[in-house]
Amino acid sequence: MEIKITTHQILKVLEILSWIIFIGLCIEAGGIAVNTFITLAINPSGAINFWEGADYLSSLYNYDYGHFFVITFTMIIIAVLKAIMFYLIVKMFTSKKLNLSQPFSLDLRRFILKIAYLALAIGLFSYYGYQYSAWLTKQGLKTADLQSLHIAGADVWLFMAVILFVIVQIVKRGIEIQDENELTI
Repeated sequence: MEIKITTHQILKVLEILSWIIFIGLCIEAGGIAVNTFITLAINPSGAINFWEGADYLSSLYNYDYGHFFVITFTMIIIAVLKAIMFYLIVKMFTSKKLNLSQPFSLDLRRFILKIAYLALAIGLFSYYGYQYSAWLTKQGLKTADLQSLHIAGADVWLFMAVILFVIVQIVKRGIEIQDENELTI
């Protein structure tokens, strides 16, 4: 007996995974924002128990709360951009604009272009956060674990953005060919 997995089934699994990731990213962005606000406005000792135990931030807060704000604000921006990216993916699944009978469409091109711009922005902010953290390390602070701060991987995000920009051009050409074929029929 052979089990056949259809495209529809794969898309349904991807939709469910996208929802799970989207919810997780929203929780992460909200958690970082709330913890930053609480630490800066209400309870400065909250930096010790910051999001996912990033104890680097407590020593950074004790050093200068301005630098603490810059790093956490960068973390918030990156988390929000990731959440927006998955919001667009979830929205694409729920709006049913993905037509598999004619896969090349302006909606698909716009969708991939938005994702590419978001990946570029995430890459740029991650790179900025990395550079800022490296500069703080040169100032004598403890080295940050960029992985736990979720600002690592700028090169991967920039690489993904370039790949998506190439795919946008391929989809654009696919739309042109699809339109030419419709005119000849």
